[in-house]
Amino acid sequence: MDKKPQLGEFLKIRRSQLQPADVGLPDFGERRRVPGLRRDELAQLAGVGLSYYTRLEQGLSLNASPEVLDALARALGLDEVERAHLHDLARASRRTGTRRRPVPERAGATTQQLLGAFGDAPAVVLGRRSDVLAWNRTGHALFAGHLDPNIPDQPDQRPNTARLVFLDAHTRDLYDLDWPKKARDVVGKLRLAVGQHPDDPRLAALIGELAMKSAEFTTMWSEHRVRKWDLATYRMHHPLVGRMQLNLQTLNVPQEEGQRIVVATADVGSTSAAALCLLAQAGVPAGVPTARQAGRTETPGSPRDGADSRR
Repeated sequence: MDKKPQLGEFLKIRRSQLQPADVGLPDFGERRRVPGLRRDELAQLAGVGLSYYTRLEQGLSLNASPEVLDALARALGLDEVERAHLHDLARASRRTGTRRRPVPERAGATTQQLLGAFGDAPAVVLGRRSDVLAWNRTGHALFAGHLDPNIPDQPDQRPNTARLVFLDAHTRDLYDLDWPKKARDVVGKLRLAVGQHPDDPRLAALIGELAMKSAEFTTMWSEHRVRKWDLATYRMHHPLVGRMQLNLQTLNVPQEEGQRIVVATADVGSTSAAALCLLAQAGVPAGVPTARQAGRTETPGSPRDGADSRR
């Protein structure tokens, strides 16, 4: 990734997405040569000189202070996540000298223990590039049952959620009507990762691959939107248990920078919760109880019966 232009690219794209009326400026209906705000309008809103702002956007000035960046964030109407991303890009542009490459990622022993503690709830551990570092049995069944369950143990073969969302037909079908929403969430998270890890060659290679193979990714990437979601709800269609509406919650892994656990849940008593119960039971060897079954016996009218009746 060529880091120096990225701050300027972000400013230029976000400026082009604003109209004068969006920021309280009069619009006299004149024909504009460029989409969105002009440089002088944004500079005026932020209280900085036009020539200085122009150098920032062109990548010629790399020393923007935190105060200037905050003023630009306010002028552009950035939220807190976008503001933090702006500061990340500015720090990346100022870095000089030898850069240390990120260390290889793996899910540590305590993270594996935490993963197991979720029981039948589908859970996966993702790294800074959204590589799958580990998953529990139902996490594999929900998100990638068509793949080898042991593949996260092979660093060069690990599935990547961004690659799956854009290039894998099974995953596109899984997210059903909410695929565009999921795709934009994935792109927004990758944008954040680029700002936080600008020297990661594998992250750069991933983005290059997606840009070459997916026109949809290229379009979304060019919008320069960033997202950091902790909770998202998606309509999903699983080939084994049918349609579900699931809540995907993200938990940061302590002491492991960039790692997070994504856990899928459903509203209590819903048909989606029943479908998750059925998914947890599917594929379990005979005689081996699931976490939900441990210590109790299935009775008629259980969630599994309800899920079967809807298939």
